[in-house]
Amino acid sequence: MSTETDELISEFVARGGRLEDWRPSYNVAPTEEAPIVRDRLIDGEIVRELDAASWGLKPSWAKPGGPSPINARLESVASNGLFRNAFAQRRCIVPMNGYYEWEATEHGKQPHFIHAPETLLAAAGLYEVRKEKDEWQLTFTIITREAADASGEVHDRMPVFLTPDTWDAWTEPLKLDSTGQKDEYVAMLDRSSLAVASTITTYPVSKRVNNVRDTTVAKDDPTLIAPLETPEA
Repeated sequence: MSTETDELISEFVARGGRLEDWRPSYNVAPTEEAPIVRDRLIDGEIVRELDAASWGLKPSWAKPGGPSPINARLESVASNGLFRNAFAQRRCIVPMNGYYEWEATEHGKQPHFIHAPETLLAAAGLYEVRKEKDEWQLTFTIITREAADASGEVHDRMPVFLTPDTWDAWTEPLKLDSTGQKDEYVAMLDRSSLAVASTITTYPVSKRVNNVRDTTVAKDDPTLIAPLETPEA
């Protein structure tokens, strides 16, 4: 997520939330914070906020050390017990410039950067609010589906992306009470993600993005998404 905070606010018409100190990262890993966009009902008015949340969904009822999934499958998100309540009433957008997938090659796993040219992607996410040590913590997960974009050349899954005309419906703080309502939202996600998929491309990048032991790799280093000219051994 390399877009500056003020650009994010302008793109999603959100207020600042808790992101004043956020800085771009080209290598967001699970458990780390990333921006999310959510709508909240405050004093009878719907307010769109840009907040920082930890990647890995942790419901308020989850036990310490329990699962904190980074992805939720579109095929079961409306009924899976881990995600059912969040899908019904805590939906968010996860902005990103792109994401990484790894391809198995004779030289090891080759990372690819998958993105939409000159377009900020809006992934469909779910969030939870949990109190830890007298502080409220936000966590999120990204909904995925069977790959229908360029990532299909590298991986069999992809994030579910939203078209701008679906942002309001997805983030609206409306509780989905019926199976029919949930099915409508799942169908909306299916349609929007297929529309965005046709715009997405991919290219290989340096293996530095996958080297957790290399402490010299800075997360704000834009060369992490630079196209790789020749394969790395």
